[in-house]
Amino acid sequence: MAAWDLSVTVEDLGPDTPPVTLSVTSDLHVGGVILKLVEKTQIKRDWSDHALWWEQKQRWLLRTAWTLEKYGIHADARLVFMPQHKPLKLGLPNGITLRLRACFSNPVFQTVIGICRMLNIRHPEELSLLRPLEEKKKKKDKDSTVEIYDLTEVPLSSVSRPCLYNGMPAHFADSPQMEAIYKMLSVTQPPPAPEVIAKQYRPASVVDKAHINGRWLDSSRCLMQQGIQENDKLWLRFKYFAFYDIEPKYDVVRLTQLYEQARWAILLEDIDCTEEEMMLFGALQYHISKVSQSEPQLLSSSAAMDDLESALQSLEVKMEGESSSASEMLENMTAPELNDYLKIFRPKRLTLKGYKQYWFKFQDTSISYFKSKEESIGEPIQQINLKGCEVAPDVNMAAQKFLIRLLIPAPEGMNEVYLRCENEQQYAQWMAACRLASKGKSLADSSYQSEIQSIHSFLAMQKTNSGSHGNAAASDESINTHSLVSPRYHKKYKAKQLTPRILDAYQNVAQFSLTEAVMRFLQIWQALPDFGLSYVVVRFKGSRKDEVLGIAPNRLIRIDLGVGDVVKTWRYNNMKQWNVNWDIKQMAIEFEGNVNIAFSCVTADCKIVHEFIGGYIFMSTRSREKSDTLNEELFHKLTGGHEAL
Repeated sequence: MAAWDLSVTVEDLGPDTPPVTLSVTSDLHVGGVILKLVEKTQIKRDWSDHALWWEQKQRWLLRTAWTLEKYGIHADARLVFMPQHKPLKLGLPNGITLRLRACFSNPVFQTVIGICRMLNIRHPEELSLLRPLEEKKKKKDKDSTVEIYDLTEVPLSSVSRPCLYNGMPAHFADSPQMEAIYKMLSVTQPPPAPEVIAKQYRPASVVDKAHINGRWLDSSRCLMQQGIQENDKLWLRFKYFAFYDIEPKYDVVRLTQLYEQARWAILLEDIDCTEEEMMLFGALQYHISKVSQSEPQLLSSSAAMDDLESALQSLEVKMEGESSSASEMLENMTAPELNDYLKIFRPKRLTLKGYKQYWFKFQDTSISYFKSKEESIGEPIQQINLKGCEVAPDVNMAAQKFLIRLLIPAPEGMNEVYLRCENEQQYAQWMAACRLASKGKSLADSSYQSEIQSIHSFLAMQKTNSGSHGNAAASDESINTHSLVSPRYHKKYKAKQLTPRILDAYQNVAQFSLTEAVMRFLQIWQALPDFGLSYVVVRFKGSRKDEVLGIAPNRLIRIDLGVGDVVKTWRYNNMKQWNVNWDIKQMAIEFEGNVNIAFSCVTADCKIVHEFIGGYIFMSTRSREKSDTLNEELFHKLTGGHEAL
């Protein structure tokens, strides 16, 4: 075969060095090219991380056994020989920037797994990388450069679980500096100053919120293919709001970063909450920052004790599950029911009819209602099956308003029903019943009582203790309330008006430990009606205007841009298939009951939407038995589209 010249740029020789010319034949494999190249440079070093990058085609030549002919490489190919791992600046949810070595040649999904392994974050499939917002450069800001913590010296290990030493990965136990960095990852940051909050970008509308989702990187392509260069800055964020198996003992960094992401979402009004909830979030932040300064960090004693403890714990769970007495079994066979007078309201557009009172009966997983108690022997006015429905609380303790918002699945979308309860006791029972029914469980389920209990304790945190905060306020001058609430409340209330309200709520949470407080904060965040929604502006087929598509862990929501109303909801478990026409960038989804929808994406690439839907379906396939191994192939099958294959 005829020999020809191939020129390769060697990155390590510096930008001004001319390319190295090699004499090759088309049947030479890539490994052979690398061998010739290394011999010609005459530099003795470890080249094992280096590979060839083909500039025109934007692809890595990672299959070293493939020949140049098989790759389709000719004399005009511009090849660069460079390391596959390069430094990257990474902004974390808690605002800290790290510089670490990341893989530029693997799909982003694997790169994120590697980063999370280094930082000791379990379940990396829930996170991803996105391009940061363009920060406006001001002349004054030149000196206020962000401090960057360097982790580039950390060796990249291939083990799935890092070896823990004193509760932290061994590479962080090497030096006091590294230990300090790990502490910053695993300890919550103090509340930000009000001016810092005010400077941050705040989305003013759903469309603003939709723009952020256009910046996610594609999980099936590598960093180089997406134009990311060495030392560029990216953000690491939780992308899929389906958090699996949170274990405070092993998830110190994961929990801290999740709390920080939730806290910023609330402070920057990325997610809506009521004034009561904002005061409670403020109180919890205040408590968390107070406790995290005094409480020693959750670093566990020794690995052997950990293993023993977890073995005992799982044994305890098993034994609890097995021992059920005869009386308990009898109880389960005669399923309990709930009966009571409640008020119901069906919000339809442009109707102002109020709530009407009926006699309600809760049996198995459905609610029936009758005109009165006496008529409850006959046929009900309506029976509503709650399996697969959505349940959202709408409670205001001060006004004694106890509403349960139900979204009931129907072929043409979702039907909305509001139930109004008289008091806290009634609300806790019916709310717990609705939550269980939505998961397909009846009132006989063993978790019913504990669900009622957790609703009571949740409401207790929102109660105000009048008269009890006088002394607390006096002793607590250090509280900077504007650091704990979103800018809307900075304008609405003076700090001295907010202080008693936050301290009031603080009375209800002051007894929590650090872990409990963080978990509570996340629980309340997850109970907000808009939790877990990622927005994209789309144009539905046959429509002449832009609308918003909300993507949630279990459903898609069509939102009218003008009024912000939910028009339709489709659940993933009714989905038969979804396809993308990559040429015209249109997504088509088919649901049960002959429901078909199609839309093109305006603010994000349709690959991003495709990945969100496939990603959430992937998240729902995770199970306890397989929790340690990630089925990467399935993830790429569900999210990759035609390009991944």
